[in-house]
This record gives sequence, C-alpha cells and structure tokens, in this order.
Amino acid sequence: MSGLLDGKRILVTGVLTDASIAFHVAALAQREGAQVVLTGYGRMSLVERVARRLPVTPPVVELDVTDPAQLDGLADRVRTHCDGLDGVVHAIGFAPLPALGGNFLATPWADAATAFQVSAYSLQALSVATLPLFDRDGGAIVGLDFDARVAWPGYDWMGVAKAGLESCARYLAAYLGPRGIRVNLVAAGPLRTKAATSLSTFAEFSDVWPRRAPLGWSVDDPSAAARACVLFLSDWLPATTGEILHVDGGAHAVGSFPAGTGAPTEASRPAVRSPVPGRR
Repeated sequence: MSGLLDGKRILVTGVLTDASIAFHVAALAQREGAQVVLTGYGRMSLVERVARRLPVTPPVVELDVTDPAQLDGLADRVRTHCDGLDGVVHAIGFAPLPALGGNFLATPWADAATAFQVSAYSLQALSVATLPLFDRDGGAIVGLDFDARVAWPGYDWMGVAKAGLESCARYLAAYLGPRGIRVNLVAAGPLRTKAATSLSTFAEFSDVWPRRAPLGWSVDDPSAAARACVLFLSDWLPATTGEILHVDGGAHAVGSFPAGTGAPTEASRPAVRSPVPGRR
C-alpha cells in the first residue's frame, strides 16, 4: 500500500524529545514514505540521539532561526542530504520565563520581542530560507499553533506570539500561493511536551481539557496532531491554504457546560485515540 507522502522530501524543525509533536510528525512522515531531514538548535547531540529513535535515522542540520547567517545557509546545508523539499514543518516556539506565568503586565519588551521573533516571525524566516528548495510544483508549509482567539491563563506573551503566527501564516499563504506553496496551521490541544510542561498552568489545562472536549482529550497522545500535519503535507488538500485546523477533541467549538446539563463528562467517553485501519 502506498503512503500519503511517498517520494516527498520533508524538513522537520523542533524535534527535541520523542514526546514532541515534531518527533511524531517525523515518524509518521517516514512511515508514509517521506524522506525526512531534521533541524536542531543548541544541544545538537541530544537532537541526533533522539533522531536515532525514528524508524529511519534522518540527517540533522543546525538551525537557529534568530541567526541570519544560519538562515542564509540553510538551503545549502539541506542540499547536502536531499535535492530539494516538498514540505516544511515549523514546530518552533519559545518565550522567556518573564513573558509567561501571569507576568503579562510586567514583561519587558526584550522578553516579549524574543517570544515574537522565535515563535511567530520565524515562520516567515524559515519559509524564505527554504523557498529555494521548493520545485516549481510547489509544496506545503505546516506550523504548530495553540488557539489564539482567547487569552489563556499564564500563556501571556506566547499567546500574543501565537496570534502573530496565525496572521503570519495567512500572509504567507497569500504571498506563496502563486508559487504553489500551501501554508496551514494545526492548532493542537495541550500535550505533555517539554515546552508545555514548563508552563506553570499546564496542570490546569490538562485537568480541564479532557472534561471540556466533546471527543475527550489525552495530553499524552500527539498522534492526532501528527496525522493532521501529515495530511497538510500530502496532496490530499491541494486547494487549502491559510487554514487553521483544530485538533483538540472539539474543545475550541464549545463553551463551559454548567453541571447537570447532560453534557458529556470525562467518564462517559474515551480520550481521542483513533488509529487508522491498516496503518501504524
């Protein structure tokens, strides 16, 4: 059986641990037939060690998205491993501690600017850096989002940055569409990644979300988000760009249910774990 990504060349950023969404995207992309290249930042030996846990050990190239020189040289470094790209996964986000945890009103500009540059502007920077690697047939750029329509407890300037990411994706969709490149985001529910668990309010998210989501939600299962990313990387949505796909058990679609309304409870439905028949 052919895979959704047979023959495609995919660059995946943001793989730090095997619990990260990016790791699961890379693993599923490989199982669906893609050639994968990873980028790493800082602790390269750690990224290389985690890369060996994938079905096929991929090459890892260094990338600091705040370093213009590294961005300028990214295409050449990727070309040493593959002759081009059909897709890019942006799984990059960071905010300094003073920009999180309820410190919104006291956050200095330097920390807010770092959150915005790394978590939002980097989507444009990565897209431009990889543009020479896309063929005339175009391809797909997929970013990881967290619903920025509302203010989340303790998320603070990262939430502002995610709102910027969403707007950035729409502008990129407009500017890159004529080149055949689709730009979409996957807004996953809270997952127990290294970045998420550093947030002081993560326990609150992990407690409320499974009870709020109509389909249920498991903070320990990134597979649904990974599948959504792979779908966007495939050729199955050729006319979809500038979109935000919510993969959160449906929590974004509902408000808080008062007790006694008959709304589904955590005990009445399983967490979302939806294996695709015939695929692993």
